[in-house]
Amino acid sequence: MMVVATSSFVPYPGPAERLARKGLQALALLLAAGLLHTQASPSARSFQLDYEHNCFRKDGAPFRYISGSIHYARVPRPAWRDRLLKMYLSGLSTVQVYVPWNYHETLPGVYDFTGNRDVEAFLDLTAELGLLVILRPGPYICAEWEMGGLPAWLLWKPDMTLRTSDPAYLAAVDSWLHVLLPKIRPRLYQQGGNIISVQVENEYGSYYACDYGYLRHLLGSFRALLGSEVLLFTTDSAGAQELRCGTLQGLYATVDFGPGSNVTEAFGALRRVEPKGPLVNSEYYTGWLDYWGEAHASTSAAWVARGLEDMLQLGASINMQVVSWQRALLSGVYHRYMFHGGTNFAYWSGADYKDQYKPVTTSYDYDAPLSEAGDPTEKLFAIRTVISKFQPLPVGPMPPATPKYAYGWVALRKYADLLDVLDVLCPSGPIQSQFPLTFEALKQAYGFMVYHTQLPWDVPDPATLGAPPHSICDRGYVMLQKEYQGTLERDGQTTLHVTGRGGDTLDILLENMGRISFGANTSDFKGLLGNLSLNSRPLSNWQIYPLAIDTAVQQGWPQAALPKSSSAGRVGPAFYTGTFETPGIAWDTFVKFPGWSKGLLWINGFNLGRYWSRRGPQQTLFVPGSVLHVGRPNNITVLELEEAPPSPLLLFLDQPLYNRTLGRSTMATE
Repeated sequence: MMVVATSSFVPYPGPAERLARKGLQALALLLAAGLLHTQASPSARSFQLDYEHNCFRKDGAPFRYISGSIHYARVPRPAWRDRLLKMYLSGLSTVQVYVPWNYHETLPGVYDFTGNRDVEAFLDLTAELGLLVILRPGPYICAEWEMGGLPAWLLWKPDMTLRTSDPAYLAAVDSWLHVLLPKIRPRLYQQGGNIISVQVENEYGSYYACDYGYLRHLLGSFRALLGSEVLLFTTDSAGAQELRCGTLQGLYATVDFGPGSNVTEAFGALRRVEPKGPLVNSEYYTGWLDYWGEAHASTSAAWVARGLEDMLQLGASINMQVVSWQRALLSGVYHRYMFHGGTNFAYWSGADYKDQYKPVTTSYDYDAPLSEAGDPTEKLFAIRTVISKFQPLPVGPMPPATPKYAYGWVALRKYADLLDVLDVLCPSGPIQSQFPLTFEALKQAYGFMVYHTQLPWDVPDPATLGAPPHSICDRGYVMLQKEYQGTLERDGQTTLHVTGRGGDTLDILLENMGRISFGANTSDFKGLLGNLSLNSRPLSNWQIYPLAIDTAVQQGWPQAALPKSSSAGRVGPAFYTGTFETPGIAWDTFVKFPGWSKGLLWINGFNLGRYWSRRGPQQTLFVPGSVLHVGRPNNITVLELEEAPPSPLLLFLDQPLYNRTLGRSTMATE
C-alpha cells in the first residue's frame, strides 16, 4: 500500500504578509521603513551565482545567507514551529534541511509522508516563518542517521554496490527521486517557494567509489525533475582528494570545516575547484558528537563565535552544524551536525567505524546552540551577537526555554521475560534454517531477532561458546535454558563459557544498534553474520524469530494483555510496565534509569530510543510533552536487555544528564 500525504502549498509570502498573519507589528513596521527586503513577484524571482562578483544574487541583488541546520525527523512535529522561530530570531535567514530516504520509503514502493514525516508541511512552515531553505535530499545524507539515510531494504540484494552506477542502485534512487522531487519543485524559490538551493548527494569525495558516472546520473535526474534554474551544489571537506572525487561540472562546489581551521587555507582549497563565485562553508561545526561509552563533548561558545566572525568578515555564506573532531581525526575528514539537533528516537541513530564499531547516542544534542529540548544556550546568544554585527536582527525577544517538569519517581513491575512472549512479538512463528540468517535475509530492517537452537551434546565442563570475528552485529544477549549468560558484542567480547545438557535451549537475542552512516562500510548487515560454535564445533538447526516489538507496543501491548507469570528474580531481556499521570498539563521531561543497564523505552506507544546507563555518557532520555496524555494514565513500557534493579523505578527530571561514562564493560565482564 502506498501512503502519500499531500499538503496545500502556498507560495512563499512576502515578509509583511507573513508578519501580519502573525500579528508581529514591530517587524511589519521595519518592513514599511524599508529595512527589510520585500519579495519579488514569482515571475521575477531568481537565485543565482554571480561569478564576476563572487557572490549569490537573489532577485538580482547581492545576497549572503547565514544558515543553521535542523532535521525535522529528529524533532516532534508539535515542536517544529518553536525550533524554527528560535532559529529565525537568532538572526538566521536560512535553514538547511536533510531528507532521509529511509524515513519515508519504509519498504520498496511504500511511502510515508504523514505526521512527523510530513516534509511538505515542514517546508511550508519554514516559508511561513520567513526562512529560506537549503535542501539536502540525498539520496545519501550521512547525518549520523541509520545507514546515512539509505534504506536498509537496499541490502536485500546483498551484491548491490551503494552510491555507484550499479543499475540496481540507480533504479532504486530514480524511483525515490521521482516521488520526492515533484513535491520539492513547487517550493523552489524560482517557483514562488523558499528553497534557494539543492544539494546533489553528500560528501561524495569521502566515499571510496569516486564514480563520476554516478554523479552525472544524479545531476541529470535532478535537472529533469527540478528544472534548469535551481542552483545545485556539492559539499566536501577541503582535502584535495575529497574535492577531486566529490565535485562535478554543473554542480557548484562548497566546503565544510569548523572552528580552529585555517579559514584562508580551507577557502583556498575551494578556490582551486571554484576559482570564482561565492565562498560557502556548508557545514560550520558548532559542537561535537557523542558515542556510547565515550565522554560527552562540548565546544566553547567563544571559539565558535570567533570562527563565525572571521568567515563573515570574508563575506562568506555559512551554515552552522555540529561536528565530531574525534571522528575527523579518525577518518581524515570532518563531518558536521546541527544548529539544533534533537533526538534519535526509535532506531534511527547511526554509527561510525574506524578500528571499531562506534554507535551514536540517542541524544542528538551535541552541545548545539539550541539544546535537545529546544532551549537557547550561551552558544546561541554568542552567535546571535556576532550576526548582529553584520546584519539587523529580527525585532523581538528570543522565546524562552520550554517548561520542563520533574514528574518524580514511577514504580514499574516486571511483565514478562522476552522469551516467554515470542508468540506476541513474532505472531507468524520462527523461520527454520540450518545456519543463522541475517536481518536483511529475513527482511527485518531494525530492532531485534531471536536465534534459537539446542545444545547438541552434554557439556558438563565449561565449553567456549564463540562467534567468528565481526559476526555479532551488533550485540547478542545469550540465554541457556532461559537463564541469561552474558553478552557478545561486535568488536568486543565474542566468547562465553557455558555448561549444560544435550537438548538444553540456547537463545541469542540479537540487537541492531544502528547501521554505519559514513565511509565505505554503509553496507552494514545485521544479526548473526557467522555461525556460533561450541568448542569450535558449529551449531546448527536454528529457529529464527524476527521481532515486531514496536507493532505490539503501538497496539497497546503489554498494558492491554493479561499479566505473565515470569521469574521475578531472573535477569536478562524482559519487559517492565507502569503508568504515571501529568498534573494538568503535559510538559517536556527527562527520564533517568537508576540501576538499570541497557534497553529501550516506550511511552504511550512512542519509541523514545535507547538508554545505556551502564555505559553512558547519556543518562537520561528526552520525553517531549507532546507524547504525554493529560487526564488519563501514561503507559510506560521498558525493554531491559541485561539486568533491571531489584525495585524497578524510573525518575523523571526537569533537566538532562549527559556526562557520566562508565566505559565499554558488559554484563559478562563486570
